[in-house]
Amino acid sequence: MKLTLGPLLYYWPRAQILAFYEAALQWPLDTVYLGEAVCARRHELRLVDWLALAADVKAAGKTPVLSSQALLESASDLNGLSRLATSGHLLEANDLGAVQVARSAGVPFVAGPHLNIYNGPTLDWMAAAGAVRWLPPLELGHDAIAAVMAERQCRIETEIFAHGRLPLAFSARCFTARHYGLNKDNCEFKCLAHPDGLPLDTREGQPFLRLNGIQTQSAACHTVWPHLPRLAALPIDALRISPQAAHTGEIVAAYADRLAGVATEPDWARWHPEGLVDGYWRGTAGIATPQGVSA
Repeated sequence: MKLTLGPLLYYWPRAQILAFYEAALQWPLDTVYLGEAVCARRHELRLVDWLALAADVKAAGKTPVLSSQALLESASDLNGLSRLATSGHLLEANDLGAVQVARSAGVPFVAGPHLNIYNGPTLDWMAAAGAVRWLPPLELGHDAIAAVMAERQCRIETEIFAHGRLPLAFSARCFTARHYGLNKDNCEFKCLAHPDGLPLDTREGQPFLRLNGIQTQSAACHTVWPHLPRLAALPIDALRISPQAAHTGEIVAAYADRLAGVATEPDWARWHPEGLVDGYWRGTAGIATPQGVSA
């Protein structure tokens, strides 16, 4: 199985983003997803900067993929999407509009995790439209993914969201701005103050969600680490590691070592003090914690 680095879901200062990807060029990755996948108001890097990073990734012997937004709201969003689709790099389509743009342009694409692919015929339709890889919706677990793959007729690569805080939902309203009493169009870019999102607890004080602008994430980090041996039973081609503000390189290295058969003891307690969850993968409540993994 290959390792991929998912798109950056948070809003970081420009210098931090560039330093992150400079380091990522040295990590044992096959594919690096780039671009703004959450909010069009995040402008620390422009399209020309992402394209320059894509060139660096390619020069380092890795495959760059440009990710589209999951919620398109304006003509400028659509214009940016068209530029992504014609950039010469593979596109990750996170919206049906992106699928249509890629299909009309006759370019291949990755069917992202925010598309509603829940059965074999839908996956076959995506492949016929030009998808060369798909990521199952994040709430699908091992058995549900196996059922979709058993129904499919197409030949397509499968990548799963293996490690990171789950991007669960999107809204036209920015909840980070609302937290500060601001509206979305005058948000003062408050997401910059929360490099791993803004934690949200229940009334009882239990960590529940994480606010990331217009995106809502899981409070804890989802992982398939305990299930890696069983993944061999599925034709999984790639595992996605989602970026976080610290320890991403160490997490990638731990997965690479284990896939290579090297014994490793990840420091989950330090890397993920918020804890780990794997409920979706086991077909139960997403907030359920892994068995036999301490964090």
